Amino acid sequence: MSQHQPRIIKTEEDNEKFLETVEERLSRSHLTDEEDALLELLVKPIEDFEDKHYQLNASIPYSRLLHLMEARGLKQADLVEILGSSEMFTKIINGELKMTKEQAETLGNFFHVDASLFILG
Repeated sequence: MSQHQPRIIKTEEDNEKFLETVEERLSRSHLTDEEDALLELLVKPIEDFEDKHYQLNASIPYSRLLHLMEARGLKQADLVEILGSSEMFTKIINGELKMTKEQAETLGNFFHVDASLFILG
């Protein structure tokens, strides 16, 4: 676990290692309280690094959602109940509709990540 302690990410290689750790933990069906807490702590340095080093656009929260879905092998139908409807999911993914704070919080709980991953700004 010590190799995965939260710290400032300074290189692309470090960022990739953090992402691999997050993806590996997200693929598990059950996380211990310690793993869940570590997952939350690992997300912030990833966000900070990517905000600083990559050109971000308005679709980032939706890209993050799609990435988390892919990592877990989920389909649109798996999240319709959380987001309200298939049409709403499509509009959110296409950037036509902003996710509500409540939807972001529900998705955050579902994926064991901070809700801010799904909110712009």
